[in-house]
Amino acid sequence: MLCDDTGFMPFTPELAFPRLAILSALAQEQLGLIGLLHQPRRVRHAHRDFWLGDLHGHPVVLALSKIGKVAAATTTAALIERFGVRQIVFTGVAGGLGQGVKIGDVVVATGFVQHDLDASPLFARYEVPLYGKTCFPSDAGLSALLATASRAALEHTSLRALGFQDGCVHQGLVASGDRFVCGAEESRQLLRLMTEAGHDVLAVEMEGAAVAQVCADYGVPFAVMRTISDRADDSAHVDFSDFVQSVASPYARLVIQSFLRLLLKK
Repeated sequence: MLCDDTGFMPFTPELAFPRLAILSALAQEQLGLIGLLHQPRRVRHAHRDFWLGDLHGHPVVLALSKIGKVAAATTTAALIERFGVRQIVFTGVAGGLGQGVKIGDVVVATGFVQHDLDASPLFARYEVPLYGKTCFPSDAGLSALLATASRAALEHTSLRALGFQDGCVHQGLVASGDRFVCGAEESRQLLRLMTEAGHDVLAVEMEGAAVAQVCADYGVPFAVMRTISDRADDSAHVDFSDFVQSVASPYARLVIQSFLRLLLKK
């Protein structure tokens, strides 16, 4: 079923029951998942394409977050309001910040902070105004499944063939901001400021904190895995597209497949 560009979508029973949403940051990751959908159906809403279908026994909606916090928040709200999703899982790439977080590793977020948010002196730096908090946590249960799925994926022979035999899974805080952090000095400064504020950040990206805040508003469980594509330094732009295509996309596909198998057992 397709919608016109106004975003109008008539009510249908197939959209009436709760489902899982899988958000991808980049089209290369989403294409790999769309290819696995059973009876895929595209719905056009809010100038976005949403793909509905069955994936390993789960009715799902696939969507691109688009880039940046505002775009990601819009996509998340649309998933919840229009499609009635009850769980959201996000796959994407990130720059590594924490010690020992290297290219080819996976970070499963335990929570998110906005590194570019500063409403001082009205509120403390990094505090989300009127929420009384700086960090929004991921869902512990979904995150535990996603971490297990990520470890299983990293053991897969097809991923080991990509040259990241010693890849590992980290769990911890991720920083989001509307800026592509790609300089060594900027990366060091960001890590220093986060640490001084008491935030032990493992990675940096551009969408997670916004999705986490929207999910908190609606009470929707949310979990995230990010493949580390660079160290958020002066080499962050080098071969990024090639990394996404050849590494991050197969990572995401295998992790989500493993995650869904685990979810069926619950």
